[in-house]
Amino acid sequence: MPGAGAPDVRHSKVLIIGSGPAGYTAAVYAARAALAPRLIEGPQPGGQLTITTEVENWPGDESVLGPDLMARMGEQVRNAGVDVASDVIVEVDLTRAPFLAVGDSGTHYTGDALIVATGASARWLGLASESIYRGRGVSACATCDGFFYRDRVCAVVGGGNTAVEEALYLTNFAQKVYLIHRRDTLRADRTNQARLFANPKIEMIWNAEVAEVLGDGGGVTGLALRDTQSGAMSQLAVHGLFVAIGHDPATALFKGQLHMDGEGYILVTPGSTAASVPGVFAAGDVQDKLFRQAVTSAGMGCMAALEAERYLAGHNIQSAVDGAEADLLV
Repeated sequence: MPGAGAPDVRHSKVLIIGSGPAGYTAAVYAARAALAPRLIEGPQPGGQLTITTEVENWPGDESVLGPDLMARMGEQVRNAGVDVASDVIVEVDLTRAPFLAVGDSGTHYTGDALIVATGASARWLGLASESIYRGRGVSACATCDGFFYRDRVCAVVGGGNTAVEEALYLTNFAQKVYLIHRRDTLRADRTNQARLFANPKIEMIWNAEVAEVLGDGGGVTGLALRDTQSGAMSQLAVHGLFVAIGHDPATALFKGQLHMDGEGYILVTPGSTAASVPGVFAAGDVQDKLFRQAVTSAGMGCMAALEAERYLAGHNIQSAVDGAEADLLV
Protein backbone atom coordinates (compact mmCIF):
# COMPACT_ATOMS: atom_id res chain seq x y z
CA MET A 1 0.00 0.00 0.00
CA PRO A 2 1.16 3.59 -0.54
CA GLY A 3 3.11 5.13 2.32
CA ALA A 4 1.72 7.81 4.57
CA GLY A 5 0.84 10.92 2.58
CA ALA A 6 1.40 9.18 -0.76
CA PRO A 7 -1.50 9.23 -3.26
CA ASP A 8 -3.56 6.16 -4.03
CA VAL A 9 -2.23 5.18 -7.47
CA ARG A 10 -4.19 2.87 -9.76
CA HIS A 11 -2.57 1.71 -12.96
CA SER A 12 -4.12 0.15 -16.06
CA LYS A 13 -3.01 -0.64 -19.57
CA VAL A 14 -5.84 1.46 -21.01
CA LEU A 15 -7.31 4.41 -19.15
CA ILE A 16 -10.60 5.81 -20.46
CA ILE A 17 -11.92 9.20 -19.38
CA GLY A 18 -15.61 9.66 -20.09
CA SER A 19 -18.69 7.44 -19.98
CA GLY A 20 -20.90 8.30 -22.94
CA PRO A 21 -21.36 5.98 -25.95
CA ALA A 22 -17.72 6.52 -27.00
CA GLY A 23 -16.23 5.75 -23.59
CA TYR A 24 -18.48 2.80 -22.88
CA THR A 25 -17.87 1.22 -26.29
CA ALA A 26 -14.11 1.73 -25.98
CA ALA A 27 -14.23 0.02 -22.59
CA VAL A 28 -16.08 -3.04 -23.94
CA TYR A 29 -13.67 -3.47 -26.84
CA ALA A 30 -10.61 -2.94 -24.63
CA ALA A 31 -11.94 -5.50 -22.15
CA ARG A 32 -12.52 -8.05 -24.91
CA ALA A 33 -8.92 -7.50 -25.98
CA ALA A 34 -7.80 -8.45 -22.43
CA LEU A 35 -6.40 -4.97 -21.80
CA ALA A 36 -8.01 -4.66 -18.35
CA PRO A 37 -9.24 -1.10 -18.97
CA ARG A 38 -10.27 1.36 -16.27
CA LEU A 39 -13.03 3.87 -17.04
CA ILE A 40 -13.50 7.14 -15.15
CA GLU A 41 -17.17 8.10 -15.34
CA GLY A 42 -16.81 11.86 -15.00
CA PRO A 43 -19.40 14.39 -13.84
CA GLN A 44 -22.27 13.00 -15.95
CA PRO A 45 -22.19 9.19 -16.10
CA GLY A 46 -23.73 8.17 -19.41
CA GLY A 47 -23.14 11.53 -21.07
CA GLN A 48 -25.67 13.69 -22.92
CA LEU A 49 -28.06 10.83 -23.64
CA THR A 50 -28.98 10.72 -19.96
CA ILE A 51 -30.81 14.04 -20.39
CA THR A 52 -32.69 13.05 -23.55
CA THR A 53 -36.04 11.33 -23.83
CA GLU A 54 -36.92 9.09 -26.78
CA VAL A 55 -34.09 7.80 -28.99
CA GLU A 56 -35.41 6.33 -32.24
CA ASN A 57 -32.22 6.09 -34.29
CA TRP A 58 -30.17 3.67 -32.20
CA PRO A 59 -29.63 0.44 -34.20
CA GLY A 60 -31.66 -2.45 -32.86
CA ASP A 61 -34.10 -0.33 -30.86
CA GLU A 62 -37.23 1.05 -32.47
CA SER A 63 -37.50 3.42 -29.53
CA VAL A 64 -35.58 3.64 -26.27
CA LEU A 65 -35.25 6.24 -23.55
CA GLY A 66 -31.80 7.83 -23.50
CA PRO A 67 -31.20 7.13 -19.79
CA ASP A 68 -32.27 3.49 -20.25
CA LEU A 69 -29.92 3.03 -23.20
CA MET A 70 -26.97 4.39 -21.25
CA ALA A 71 -27.86 2.29 -18.20
CA ARG A 72 -27.76 -0.81 -20.42
CA MET A 73 -24.39 0.22 -21.87
CA GLY A 74 -23.03 0.86 -18.38
CA GLU A 75 -24.21 -2.57 -17.24
CA GLN A 76 -22.56 -4.19 -20.25
CA VAL A 77 -19.28 -2.45 -19.39
CA ARG A 78 -19.36 -3.71 -15.81
CA ASN A 79 -20.32 -7.23 -16.92
CA ALA A 80 -17.27 -7.19 -19.20
CA GLY A 81 -15.12 -6.77 -16.11
CA VAL A 82 -14.18 -3.13 -16.63
CA ASP A 83 -13.11 -1.29 -13.49
CA VAL A 84 -15.44 1.73 -13.41
CA ALA A 85 -14.44 4.59 -11.12
CA SER A 86 -17.02 7.16 -9.99
CA ASP A 87 -14.60 10.05 -10.08
CA VAL A 88 -14.02 13.32 -11.92
CA ILE A 89 -10.62 14.03 -13.46
CA VAL A 90 -9.29 17.46 -12.51
CA GLU A 91 -5.74 17.30 -13.88
CA VAL A 92 -3.81 15.33 -16.51
CA ASP A 93 -0.13 15.02 -17.41
CA LEU A 94 0.54 13.65 -20.89
CA THR A 95 4.25 14.46 -20.85
CA ARG A 96 5.12 11.38 -18.81
CA ALA A 97 4.83 7.63 -19.23
CA PRO A 98 2.54 6.20 -18.14
CA PHE A 99 0.01 9.01 -18.60
CA LEU A 100 -1.36 10.50 -15.39
CA ALA A 101 -4.90 11.61 -14.55
CA VAL A 102 -5.68 13.00 -11.11
CA GLY A 103 -9.20 12.53 -9.76
CA ASP A 104 -11.20 14.92 -7.62
CA SER A 105 -11.05 12.13 -5.02
CA GLY A 106 -7.26 12.52 -4.85
CA THR A 107 -6.67 9.20 -6.58
CA HIS A 108 -3.94 9.12 -9.24
CA TYR A 109 -4.89 7.05 -12.29
CA THR A 110 -2.14 6.03 -14.70
CA GLY A 111 -2.42 4.35 -18.08
CA ASP A 112 -0.07 3.12 -20.77
CA ALA A 113 -2.64 4.29 -23.33
CA LEU A 114 -5.30 6.93 -22.83
CA ILE A 115 -8.69 7.27 -24.51
CA VAL A 116 -10.32 10.68 -24.15
CA ALA A 117 -14.12 10.45 -24.45
CA THR A 118 -15.19 13.48 -22.42
CA GLY A 119 -17.77 14.63 -24.98
CA ALA A 120 -19.24 18.05 -25.60
CA SER A 121 -22.27 19.95 -24.39
CA ALA A 122 -24.71 22.13 -26.27
CA ARG A 123 -24.85 25.82 -25.52
CA TRP A 124 -28.27 26.84 -24.30
CA LEU A 125 -30.05 30.17 -24.08
CA GLY A 126 -30.04 30.11 -20.30
CA LEU A 127 -33.79 30.55 -19.83
CA ALA A 128 -35.64 28.85 -17.00
CA SER A 129 -38.51 28.02 -19.36
CA GLU A 130 -36.03 26.49 -21.80
CA SER A 131 -34.89 24.08 -19.09
CA ILE A 132 -38.48 23.20 -18.19
CA TYR A 133 -39.29 22.12 -21.75
CA ARG A 134 -35.97 20.52 -22.65
CA GLY A 135 -36.89 17.13 -24.06
CA ARG A 136 -40.53 18.22 -24.36
CA GLY A 137 -40.24 20.56 -27.33
CA VAL A 138 -36.81 22.10 -26.78
CA SER A 139 -33.85 20.34 -28.37
CA ALA A 140 -30.30 20.99 -29.51
CA CYS A 141 -30.24 18.29 -32.20
CA ALA A 142 -32.49 18.30 -35.27
CA THR A 143 -30.99 15.04 -36.53
CA CYS A 144 -31.99 13.41 -33.24
CA ASP A 145 -35.45 14.89 -32.80
CA GLY A 146 -36.62 16.30 -36.13
CA PHE A 147 -38.74 13.24 -36.89
CA PHE A 148 -41.11 14.17 -34.05
CA TYR A 149 -42.11 17.37 -35.88
CA ARG A 150 -43.60 15.90 -39.01
CA ASP A 151 -46.18 18.34 -40.42
CA ARG A 152 -45.66 20.68 -37.46
CA VAL A 153 -44.17 24.15 -37.02
CA CYS A 154 -40.83 24.65 -35.35
CA ALA A 155 -38.14 27.28 -34.91
CA VAL A 156 -34.35 27.27 -34.90
CA VAL A 157 -32.25 29.84 -33.04
CA GLY A 158 -28.81 30.75 -34.39
CA GLY A 159 -27.00 32.34 -37.28
CA GLY A 160 -24.10 30.06 -38.19
CA ASN A 161 -23.74 27.03 -40.42
CA THR A 162 -25.12 24.71 -37.73
CA ALA A 163 -28.33 26.71 -37.39
CA VAL A 164 -28.84 26.88 -41.16
CA GLU A 165 -28.16 23.17 -41.58
CA GLU A 166 -30.55 22.33 -38.73
CA ALA A 167 -33.28 24.46 -40.33
CA LEU A 168 -32.75 22.83 -43.72
CA TYR A 169 -32.82 19.35 -42.19
CA LEU A 170 -36.08 20.10 -40.38
CA THR A 171 -37.81 20.95 -43.67
CA ASN A 172 -37.74 17.20 -44.40
CA PHE A 173 -40.40 16.83 -41.72
CA ALA A 174 -41.87 20.14 -40.58
CA GLN A 175 -44.62 22.05 -42.27
CA LYS A 176 -42.80 25.31 -41.59
CA VAL A 177 -39.50 26.32 -40.03
CA TYR A 178 -38.62 29.73 -38.60
CA LEU A 179 -34.96 30.69 -38.27
CA ILE A 180 -34.53 33.30 -35.53
CA HIS A 181 -31.39 35.40 -35.50
CA ARG A 182 -30.51 38.34 -33.29
CA ARG A 183 -28.83 40.23 -36.15
CA ASP A 184 -29.82 41.12 -39.72
CA THR A 185 -27.16 38.99 -41.41
CA LEU A 186 -26.13 35.35 -41.00
CA ARG A 187 -22.64 34.04 -40.23
CA ALA A 188 -23.23 30.89 -42.29
CA ASP A 189 -21.29 30.42 -45.51
CA ARG A 190 -22.74 31.63 -48.81
CA THR A 191 -23.63 28.18 -50.08
CA ASN A 192 -25.69 27.35 -47.02
CA GLN A 193 -27.36 30.76 -47.09
CA ALA A 194 -28.35 30.28 -50.72
CA ARG A 195 -29.94 26.93 -49.92
CA LEU A 196 -31.73 28.44 -46.94
CA PHE A 197 -33.21 31.42 -48.77
CA ALA A 198 -34.32 29.19 -51.66
CA ASN A 199 -36.32 26.88 -49.40
CA PRO A 200 -40.00 27.89 -49.32
CA LYS A 201 -40.61 26.19 -45.97
CA ILE A 202 -38.17 28.47 -44.12
CA GLU A 203 -38.98 31.99 -42.93
CA MET A 204 -36.35 34.28 -41.42
CA ILE A 205 -37.06 36.33 -38.32
CA TRP A 206 -34.31 38.94 -38.13
CA ASN A 207 -33.18 41.05 -35.17
CA ALA A 208 -34.98 38.90 -32.62
CA GLU A 209 -34.11 36.82 -29.57
CA VAL A 210 -36.10 34.28 -27.60
CA ALA A 211 -37.17 35.86 -24.32
CA GLU A 212 -39.34 32.97 -23.12
CA VAL A 213 -40.39 29.49 -24.15
CA LEU A 214 -44.15 29.17 -23.86
CA GLY A 215 -45.93 25.92 -23.12
CA ASP A 216 -48.96 24.22 -21.65
CA GLY A 217 -47.06 22.06 -19.17
CA GLY A 218 -46.91 19.12 -21.53
CA GLY A 219 -45.00 20.68 -24.39
CA VAL A 220 -44.02 23.83 -26.24
CA THR A 221 -46.79 25.97 -27.69
CA GLY A 222 -44.88 29.09 -28.70
CA LEU A 223 -42.12 31.60 -28.11
CA ALA A 224 -42.01 35.10 -26.70
CA LEU A 225 -39.65 37.10 -28.90
CA ARG A 226 -37.87 40.37 -28.17
CA ASP A 227 -36.83 42.71 -30.98
CA THR A 228 -33.12 43.35 -30.45
CA GLN A 229 -33.41 46.90 -31.83
CA SER A 230 -36.67 48.25 -30.44
CA GLY A 231 -37.21 45.92 -27.49
CA ALA A 232 -40.77 45.27 -28.68
CA MET A 233 -42.26 41.92 -27.67
CA SER A 234 -44.19 39.51 -29.86
CA GLN A 235 -45.31 35.89 -29.78
CA LEU A 236 -44.71 33.11 -32.28
CA ALA A 237 -46.75 29.89 -32.30
CA VAL A 238 -44.49 26.82 -32.69
CA HIS A 239 -44.44 23.22 -31.54
CA GLY A 240 -40.70 22.94 -31.11
CA LEU A 241 -37.56 25.00 -30.57
CA PHE A 242 -34.10 23.90 -31.71
CA VAL A 243 -31.21 25.78 -30.13
CA ALA A 244 -28.25 25.89 -32.54
CA ILE A 245 -25.81 28.37 -31.04
CA GLY A 246 -22.88 25.99 -30.77
CA HIS A 247 -21.33 23.28 -28.62
CA ASP A 248 -18.48 23.33 -26.13
CA PRO A 249 -16.17 20.30 -26.16
CA ALA A 250 -15.04 19.18 -22.70
CA THR A 251 -11.34 19.59 -23.46
CA ALA A 252 -10.15 22.21 -20.95
CA LEU A 253 -8.10 19.53 -19.17
CA PHE A 254 -6.04 18.90 -22.29
CA LYS A 255 -5.32 22.44 -23.48
CA GLY A 256 -1.64 22.96 -24.09
CA GLN A 257 -1.06 19.19 -24.13
CA LEU A 258 -3.04 18.05 -27.20
CA HIS A 259 -3.46 19.83 -30.52
CA MET A 260 -6.93 21.35 -30.90
CA ASP A 261 -8.77 23.50 -33.41
CA GLY A 262 -9.93 27.04 -32.71
CA GLU A 263 -13.12 25.79 -31.03
CA GLY A 264 -11.31 23.44 -28.66
CA TYR A 265 -12.04 20.14 -30.43
CA ILE A 266 -9.17 17.64 -30.27
CA LEU A 267 -7.45 17.18 -33.62
CA VAL A 268 -6.86 13.59 -34.71
CA THR A 269 -5.11 11.94 -37.61
CA PRO A 270 -7.60 11.63 -40.53
CA GLY A 271 -9.24 8.23 -40.54
CA SER A 272 -8.05 7.57 -37.01
CA THR A 273 -8.67 8.55 -33.41
CA ALA A 274 -4.97 9.19 -32.73
CA ALA A 275 -4.34 12.55 -31.07
CA SER A 276 -1.12 14.55 -31.26
CA VAL A 277 0.53 12.67 -28.37
CA PRO A 278 1.39 9.04 -29.26
CA GLY A 279 -0.69 6.68 -27.16
CA VAL A 280 -3.54 9.17 -26.68
CA PHE A 281 -6.78 8.65 -28.62
CA ALA A 282 -9.88 10.85 -28.80
CA ALA A 283 -13.35 9.45 -29.50
CA GLY A 284 -16.83 10.92 -29.83
CA ASP A 285 -18.01 14.50 -29.58
CA VAL A 286 -14.72 15.59 -28.05
CA GLN A 287 -13.28 15.49 -31.58
CA ASP A 288 -16.41 15.33 -33.77
CA LYS A 289 -18.26 18.58 -34.43
CA LEU A 290 -19.87 17.39 -37.66
CA PHE A 291 -22.04 14.36 -36.87
CA ARG A 292 -22.45 14.37 -33.06
CA GLN A 293 -24.53 11.17 -32.99
CA ALA A 294 -24.51 8.42 -30.39
CA VAL A 295 -23.87 5.76 -33.03
CA THR A 296 -20.89 7.59 -34.55
CA SER A 297 -19.48 8.20 -31.08
CA ALA A 298 -19.79 4.49 -30.33
CA GLY A 299 -18.03 3.70 -33.60
CA MET A 300 -15.16 6.00 -32.67
CA GLY A 301 -14.96 4.36 -29.26
CA CYS A 302 -14.47 1.02 -31.01
CA MET A 303 -11.77 2.54 -33.23
CA ALA A 304 -9.97 4.06 -30.24
CA ALA A 305 -9.85 0.76 -28.36
CA LEU A 306 -8.54 -1.13 -31.39
CA GLU A 307 -5.93 1.56 -32.02
CA ALA A 308 -4.89 1.53 -28.36
CA GLU A 309 -4.42 -2.25 -28.57
CA ARG A 310 -2.23 -1.86 -31.66
CA TYR A 311 -0.26 0.94 -30.04
CA LEU A 312 0.50 -1.14 -26.96
CA ALA A 313 1.45 -4.17 -29.03
CA GLY A 314 3.51 -2.14 -31.49
CA HIS A 315 5.50 -0.49 -28.71
CA ASN A 316 5.78 -3.75 -26.75
CA ILE A 317 4.39 -2.00 -23.66
CA GLN A 318 3.84 -4.43 -20.83
CA SER A 319 2.33 -3.11 -17.61
CA ALA A 320 4.03 -4.35 -14.50
CA VAL A 321 0.60 -5.00 -13.01
CA ASP A 322 -1.51 -5.64 -16.11
CA GLY A 323 -4.38 -3.51 -14.90
CA ALA A 324 -4.13 -4.19 -11.18
CA GLU A 325 -3.60 -1.44 -8.66
CA ALA A 326 0.07 -0.61 -8.17
CA ASP A 327 2.04 0.95 -5.33
CA LEU A 328 3.55 3.56 -7.61
CA LEU A 329 4.57 7.00 -6.43
CA VAL A 330 3.93 9.71 -8.99
